[in-house]
Amino acid sequence: MLVTLARWLLGLLLIAAGALKIGHAEALAGAIAGFRLLPAGIVAPMAVILPYFEVLLGLYLVAGLFTRVAALVTAVQFLVYAAAVASAVLRHIPANCGCFGPGDAAVADWPHVGFDLALAIVAIYIAAGAPGAFALDRRLGTR
Repeated sequence: MLVTLARWLLGLLLIAAGALKIGHAEALAGAIAGFRLLPAGIVAPMAVILPYFEVLLGLYLVAGLFTRVAALVTAVQFLVYAAAVASAVLRHIPANCGCFGPGDAAVADWPHVGFDLALAIVAIYIAAGAPGAFALDRRLGTR
């Protein structure tokens, strides 16, 4: 049951984070560009796609559909976020993460890196114990 609870909580977090960014691609592009890691030509498309990708991953986790794959992709996503934030901290760049939309003023710092790493660990835990109770994967016979 712990895998299910973790799956739902992480899924809802991703849905909320993605939903708060939808319609704010310009602000998200500014936040992404602020990390100074990606070429300018990638930033705008990423700012449009990323919120929908997060919502989709969240929905898969909440529903328990393709649970193991969704959890592993989520783990990689949070590891990438942690690396980006750590990079900004090490380079003394006052980047704003934009994690929860344009109203989020959280800056890149070590606690943020730790939180992203903790979320990656939760996602790995979900993948290891997938699919959990009440998962569509169980009904479909997939794991």
